[in-house]
Amino acid sequence: MKDENQMPIVALLGNPNSGKSSLFNYLTGLRQDVSNFPGVTVDKKSGFLMLDSGLEIQLIDFPGTYSVFPNSGEEKIVIQTLTNDKDNNYPDLVIYVADITQLDRHLLFATQIKDLGFPMILVLNMIDIAEKEGYIIDKTYLEQFLQCEVVCVSIRNHENTQQISDAISSRFSGPKEVLNYQPIYHLTDQENFVATRIAKKLDIDNFYKAKLIAHHHEWLQHLTDDNKIFIQKQIEQSGFNNIRQQVQETMKRYELHALAIKKTLTKNNSEALTLTDKIDNWITHRILGPIIFFVIMLMIFQAIYSWASLPMDWIEQGFALTGSFLSENLGNNWLADLIVNGLLAGLGGVLVFVPQIAILFLLIALLEESGYMSRVVFMFDAIMQRFGMNGRSMVSLISSGACAIPAIMSTRTISNNKERLITIMVSPLISCSARLPVYAVLIGFVVPDIKVWGILNYQGLAFMGLYLLGIVGVIFSSLLFKKILKSESTSFLMIELPNYKPPIWQNILLSVKEKVLSFIIGAGKIILIISVLLWFLASFGPSNKMSQAVEAAETISLSNQLDAESKNHLIASNKLEASYIGHLGKWIEPAIAPLGFDWKIGIALLTSFAAREVFVGTMATIYSVGSDSDEKTIRQKMAAELRPGTNIKVYSPATALSLLVFYVFAMQCMSTLAITKRETNSWKWPIIQFLFMSVLAYVGAWIVYQLMA
Repeated sequence: MKDENQMPIVALLGNPNSGKSSLFNYLTGLRQDVSNFPGVTVDKKSGFLMLDSGLEIQLIDFPGTYSVFPNSGEEKIVIQTLTNDKDNNYPDLVIYVADITQLDRHLLFATQIKDLGFPMILVLNMIDIAEKEGYIIDKTYLEQFLQCEVVCVSIRNHENTQQISDAISSRFSGPKEVLNYQPIYHLTDQENFVATRIAKKLDIDNFYKAKLIAHHHEWLQHLTDDNKIFIQKQIEQSGFNNIRQQVQETMKRYELHALAIKKTLTKNNSEALTLTDKIDNWITHRILGPIIFFVIMLMIFQAIYSWASLPMDWIEQGFALTGSFLSENLGNNWLADLIVNGLLAGLGGVLVFVPQIAILFLLIALLEESGYMSRVVFMFDAIMQRFGMNGRSMVSLISSGACAIPAIMSTRTISNNKERLITIMVSPLISCSARLPVYAVLIGFVVPDIKVWGILNYQGLAFMGLYLLGIVGVIFSSLLFKKILKSESTSFLMIELPNYKPPIWQNILLSVKEKVLSFIIGAGKIILIISVLLWFLASFGPSNKMSQAVEAAETISLSNQLDAESKNHLIASNKLEASYIGHLGKWIEPAIAPLGFDWKIGIALLTSFAAREVFVGTMATIYSVGSDSDEKTIRQKMAAELRPGTNIKVYSPATALSLLVFYVFAMQCMSTLAITKRETNSWKWPIIQFLFMSVLAYVGAWIVYQLMA
């Protein structure tokens, strides 16, 4: 039950790409929070706005929705809330944001919201673009049609945005306005028969809401089993046809609001191509489009590697100097050792790569904000169909470049089960941001830091090569699953291509901040736990073995007349090998030796099953415990590592490339497996996913090492 004393809730609703989230960011600024809707993992963005009257309200940015007939899990969350007035997120007022240049499509959901009985303010966004394209706007008829206030704004330019706050304030000041609201859509006899009985049974005063409950009663969570049985009986008695009634209502609504749009918007020189049309002639061209996409991706990977190098060096040196300072001032005890060689080394090994991750999120957000990503989905739909997926799968695959978890969750928009399952199974093969730290460390051992043509960097090209290798894995894996899995039908792509527009930097920076903090906090918790565990396992071992290791090191030092620094390094190395973690690494070493990996790499492979980025934190901890030098960076320590009794580097080009290939294909993320289990509702598919990716990783790494060694 919604608390009567709860502050007023204002819902921001609208189609995807309408500018709804931009308005949310503008109104709430930094006073916002990201959580989950109850019982699901769908993001719920909420924030607070203080009105001029002194009243504070809560704004909720609901997921983008096309209509009250949902096609995805996120849209279902919206309908679940709007049909349940006892939901704690049930709004007192709706701010409906619509793109004025796409008004014919955006008004469908708006008319449905009004017929649900919600007080509403319609915000027509992007009037600056509409005016540039020659539109003349007259909102009077639209206000009469929707029986609500209409505000024309440009959220990007902050034009007229104060009117939105004023309109909200007027809704909550003084006595509540009593409206003699007339429905826009009138129910048919069959719909009215069902809605009347449901409304009486559930004590609902809105017949259109009762009709929606009839449509969606099977999955609405707030209905009891008895109510669902009652509703089903009414549907059977009336001959109410779910799909036919949905189509009939949708077509009728388009017919009803067509006149309102015609009177609201008129255009001079309607035959002239808009700027968006002119750009799309090039961007979505059958041949040029994919080439432009490839060039854009190449520039992104170059930027990730080049722009981040300086801040990465600063962070890395900062951690090294901090470790050295703490070692000198905390004394020689187990607590100091834990802080310096456990916690600090583990966290430093991951936080150093935050600049690269931030740049990746920044550039992807720019592409999304500009409207380009929708074109990518459109362009590659036909290609994706050949591999058992569709254009919506491209959204998931691109999202996997940040993280496979939200990418797999985004497959809920794919209605065909086969195409959705294939997308889930292959999405983790796209290199995610968690792989960036591994790539950044290892590429330097394989590819020299040399520029070609004065602008391209070999290491940046290698970065893109690893992503392309993951894409090749996606292609062959999806073809395999397409042959194995059966389906009776295919789904079709329906996506809106928004107008190109300059990005709103506030949106981009908030998005980058949210994702980077999520990465730091999410990875940090895991790394802290694993770093402490690794430090313990690497610092302690069977007492007799540890004593023998020290004695052996001292004997060798004496016979070879080693200096104090070399002696300390040898003692630290011997103790590490005799520790608990050394024994574990030695036990698995025979299985990974054909790949060129030693026991230290084996430990990192095991720990990184928690999360791939833990690999670098693990190596930082191991090499910090196994070294007497705190001033060297993790990359310097790894580069200096030699195979026992030889002058051969552990991280030779063959081993480093083998390890890179392993991480391109390996499923080393327990969270991703958990999401796969939840989304498929079975352990069968995550087990298959883990096994086929592990085999692919092992075989690929073995081939690379055997060819290069």
